[in-house]
Amino acid sequence: MEQPKANVIQRAIGKRFRKIITNSPDGQPPWLKEVGDGEDRGLFLPTEAPWVVHGDLATLIGGIRALLMQALHPGTLSGVATHSRYQQDPLGRLAGTTKWLTVTTFGSLSAIKNEATRVNKMHSVVKGTYQNEQGEKVSYQASDQDLLLWVHIAFTDSFLKTHQLYSRKQIPGGPDSYVALWSKSVAPLGLEKCPMSAGELEQMIRDFYNSNLLLANETTFEVIKFLKKPPLPTVAKIVYAFLFQAAAASIDKDYLKLLKIKALPLWLIKPFTRGLLFLMAKSIGKESPLETAAKNRLKRIGVWP
Repeated sequence: MEQPKANVIQRAIGKRFRKIITNSPDGQPPWLKEVGDGEDRGLFLPTEAPWVVHGDLATLIGGIRALLMQALHPGTLSGVATHSRYQQDPLGRLAGTTKWLTVTTFGSLSAIKNEATRVNKMHSVVKGTYQNEQGEKVSYQASDQDLLLWVHIAFTDSFLKTHQLYSRKQIPGGPDSYVALWSKSVAPLGLEKCPMSAGELEQMIRDFYNSNLLLANETTFEVIKFLKKPPLPTVAKIVYAFLFQAAAASIDKDYLKLLKIKALPLWLIKPFTRGLLFLMAKSIGKESPLETAAKNRLKRIGVWP
């Protein structure tokens, strides 16, 4: 039976989109089997906040915002600039981050454990020194509690804020539920203490700022320059430019000032971005192969209808 033309086009667009996100020639995440395998429910169910938030296209904006915020800590920035391949292989690095996020959100406990082992192994060699605001040299390792905390809270805050602003989906249990449940994701990475509510999350970020632990230097601006115009296919570049503006518009003015980014007003960018994500969702399809694989695992073990 011949498939409707609209479905064929939708699959073609979805495949092209996922080729970029997963850095895979066929558009299928190489870790798809990892998510589908396993004999337990994992950390989250489809009705819980992290699954709903991370299954939405607003994560594309949240990811950009998280990278901008994370770059404000000189330790995190030094790790990215010195040890990351983001300039030589940006899609490969994106795929690595996407793998951790999606395996942790949708995978079984065994898959999450294996993924955390991969990330911790990478973190073990990310070390060096950076200059703080006083010009003093500070030694760091990626597994340091303060760096793990900053990466986690910048990530959590970014995905939460961009979902609240640009997604049409309600967060089950609200923002506090997302923050509390997503805290489970960083225990395998070694983070011992993290915020358990949206209020605590906001306060921890503000504490970093008030303690003068955040700054921007020439390396920061090099990273921002790259993030503004990464090497993407032509059509993807156009879409990405709007997503970057949406990410910038969601950042508080104090942090934008440090980053030296001029954002478009939120009243202008918000309705346009919501419309863009709606059109993208229509073009790509409602559900990702990863979510389908995860739900099939849950059905197989009898915890999902």
